[in-house]
Amino acid sequence: MSSSVEEFRTEVRAWLRANLTGEFAALRGRGGPGREHEAYPERLTWERHMAAAGWTCIGWPKEYGGRGASLEQQVAFHEEYALADAPARVNHIGEQLLGPTLIAFGTPEQRECFLPSIVAVEELWCQGYSEPDAGSDLANVRTRAELEGEEWVVTGQKIWTSLAHESDWCFVVARTAPGSTRHQGLSYLLVPLDQPGVEIRPITQLTGTSEFNEVFFDGARTHASNIVGAPGEGWKVAMATLGFERGVSTLGQQVGFRRELEAVIELAKRNGAAADPLIRDRMAQAWIGLEIIRCNALRMLEGVAAGAPGPEASIGKIFWATWHRELGELAMDVCGAAGMLAAGEPYELDDWQRLFLFSRSDTIYAGSNEIQRNIIAERVLGLPKEVRP
Repeated sequence: MSSSVEEFRTEVRAWLRANLTGEFAALRGRGGPGREHEAYPERLTWERHMAAAGWTCIGWPKEYGGRGASLEQQVAFHEEYALADAPARVNHIGEQLLGPTLIAFGTPEQRECFLPSIVAVEELWCQGYSEPDAGSDLANVRTRAELEGEEWVVTGQKIWTSLAHESDWCFVVARTAPGSTRHQGLSYLLVPLDQPGVEIRPITQLTGTSEFNEVFFDGARTHASNIVGAPGEGWKVAMATLGFERGVSTLGQQVGFRRELEAVIELAKRNGAAADPLIRDRMAQAWIGLEIIRCNALRMLEGVAAGAPGPEASIGKIFWATWHRELGELAMDVCGAAGMLAAGEPYELDDWQRLFLFSRSDTIYAGSNEIQRNIIAERVLGLPKEVRP
């Protein structure tokens, strides 16, 4: 790395050390998948504190409120943030998904309207993609929107919508061309959630928490200008958003994975499970897998540097998702019989139980393993497309 990147890394490290103190000290390690309920208001305050100091949206161009940080500097930020055990971010979807999408595809008016509130963490966003019959097969979307005068009227149902109950807006993939099928006739709409015609129902998960939601649109409205791209171009815009989701923050995720693995190894040493040669072998395989995750992430960044990751990003997704699920299984085997007992009444889980249960979803959300394999086969290897009805 260049000296400028190292200087930036030192600046990030120093700021986190100086600011994860006082009222924010207790937030270290709080939040994350399966634990989004932890200290949510305090984490929101923390992120607004970051915004005031210029540490949100650092990779965005300066004209849109970012720092214009290079790709290498963004990687350094996410790694240092994870190494500091700083709390899980609450504005990830707005900052890492919608913001870059608006910068790439939005109108000047849309950027002026929405980007400043994302930078300041004043408005939170969620992603309205999956439906009961259109999960990994997103092209089967049935939510529809009709243009009535100066407004789009949205009717349909979304599911597995992360943090919708905490969000102000949702970017929604809806069918705007009557009679259209599959990838055709879809549009990408920005819809306010605080209005009549929107109902949000949290889904209780295996972990006992509810970060996922069902969202029902029954004649919900948004201004006609709140469409990203032209009508019918929603699939292209939606795929670009998914590409941004595979961005530089994955290296910070990998640091978190390393911390989890190190804790599992320490537990195995402490309770004697490390004496089992099969457990030792699985821990060694997990360590090797972690290095592969990092290599995949670094390779994927070539696509990010070119604008957005290509279908090769699916290789990284399928690998880390499977690895993390297997780490949860390993953690339970290291815990032994004790892992079968709840930590407390009525359903209090310890960190290992929560890891095991929530990581079952890793191979499903953000594109299931099956869909990732199809993408790799068709778009990377050039194999014949899967037969679809």
